[in-house]
Amino acid sequence: MPVVVRVEGDFLRVRGEASAVRSADEILQRMRAAVERGAQLTPDDVALAARETLDTSAPAAHPKTLIATQRGKEIRPKTAGQRAFVEAIESNTLTVGIGPAGTGKTFLATVMAVRALRNREVSRIVLSRPAVEAGEKLGFLPGDLKEKVDPYLRPLYDALYELLDEGVVTRFLERGTIEVAPLAYMRGRTLSDAFVILDEAQNATRLQLKMFLTRLGAGSKMIVNGDVTQIDLPRGVQSGLPDMPKLIDGMEDAAVVMLDEADVVRHPLVARLIRAYARLYTPDSA
Repeated sequence: MPVVVRVEGDFLRVRGEASAVRSADEILQRMRAAVERGAQLTPDDVALAARETLDTSAPAAHPKTLIATQRGKEIRPKTAGQRAFVEAIESNTLTVGIGPAGTGKTFLATVMAVRALRNREVSRIVLSRPAVEAGEKLGFLPGDLKEKVDPYLRPLYDALYELLDEGVVTRFLERGTIEVAPLAYMRGRTLSDAFVILDEAQNATRLQLKMFLTRLGAGSKMIVNGDVTQIDLPRGVQSGLPDMPKLIDGMEDAAVVMLDEADVVRHPLVARLIRAYARLYTPDSA
């Protein structure tokens, strides 16, 4: 924002055009209120406060903390789209998150799963994704089954280790409290009292998605995440993810949340790259 903020003793002095100063004051008051409630502010929180202050349609309240990591870091949704995603998960049994890379779909879904496990809302977490290479042929992979499929599931492990101590994750995996498995191993199961996440769902076919969705058991929540612009299936094989918004439209206890480049929380360049690819590779030019 086009203002200068200086610390003068116990005061903040804001200088600039009157309208910019008023907006900056709103942001500072919002940050102050969050701190008074015990929140630990980060630069991302400042950026979120600025975006939502300028967007009059956005919610005014500072996003609530979902969980705190082992290192004391507070995890909160950082954009309006992420907040809508979290609220949909809280309110529905089935939530579908569709959006580009970097919008936090995998991480936030895992956060909600860990929170549900901590609060004893579920007894286990099941994480899954299709074992499809991203445009590369990895060939024969040595080792046992776990060693063969772990490379495909690494993003899910990364999210777990960000949230939980490594020893806790290891114990949960050994006990089956947390299960990480490729999509193919979901067939024939009923997943009850579990928080179930399917990541990279754009690489699941229509039949695979149907198989996965019908695994839902009593007392469970299910999240399906994916990016329809990054489908790695062989040519001629249809992804089931693009059908999901139409499939569950109007369905009770189910929601679809569409995220876009405004929800990217990686390096700012990522959002610009996503927009550039969208312009360059339009359906007409494909």
